[in-house]
Amino acid sequence: MASVPALEWDILNSPLPELPLTPSGMIVLAGVTGNDPDALALNTELAVKAVAAARQAGIVRILIASSQAVYGTARPLVNETTPCQPVSPYGRAKLHMEQALAGVEGVTMLRLGNVAGADSLFRMVSRQAPTLDRFSDGQSPLRSYIGPVTLARVLNRLLDPSLDLPPVMNVASPGLVAMSALLDAARQPFSWTDAPSSALPRLELDVSRLAALMPLETARPDALVNEARQGGWAPLG
Repeated sequence: MASVPALEWDILNSPLPELPLTPSGMIVLAGVTGNDPDALALNTELAVKAVAAARQAGIVRILIASSQAVYGTARPLVNETTPCQPVSPYGRAKLHMEQALAGVEGVTMLRLGNVAGADSLFRMVSRQAPTLDRFSDGQSPLRSYIGPVTLARVLNRLLDPSLDLPPVMNVASPGLVAMSALLDAARQPFSWTDAPSSALPRLELDVSRLAALMPLETARPDALVNEARQGGWAPLG
């Protein structure tokens, strides 16, 4: 297969460059994190301009990275029909982005779980030994995770033009992973603190829709850490 040259494109300030061929789809992973409302508002602008560019280039399928943060913290298990009640500025910004493109043909919002190597826990380990919340059962937070290699396979599958995709999909590996188990698998030290009353013990994405389209292996701490390393993550020291 002939290689395709990389193209740099400023989504907000420049038109889509001329493409050497018409892609089968566009994957929009660009976004803004943090807590600044003005900066977070760019998530909507980025997505809207990317969709407009895709249409101009004749690209029919568009996958846009949203987040599990749109659900909020009211329920420990969420599927795509669960009412969204985001509590963080980031979650609210991502939900606004979804609403701005609701009903646009060919657009699927991917509500991503934690991506191993790129989430806040893995980023912290790259800087310092983290502190984990410990709940009354002795557990650390439990979350839905996906490794970057598995995520790449998922994205490739979802670009298949023969698939009839829904407007929203949860994306994670099945099952829950304890953050403490991830750090143990990565052989990284950490400390504990009593979880505050506002802390969320568990948040699990129901990935039945995704599992109906492709086989998914249950999330395992060691596999997630291996994929994070393959994706370029390096721990402290």
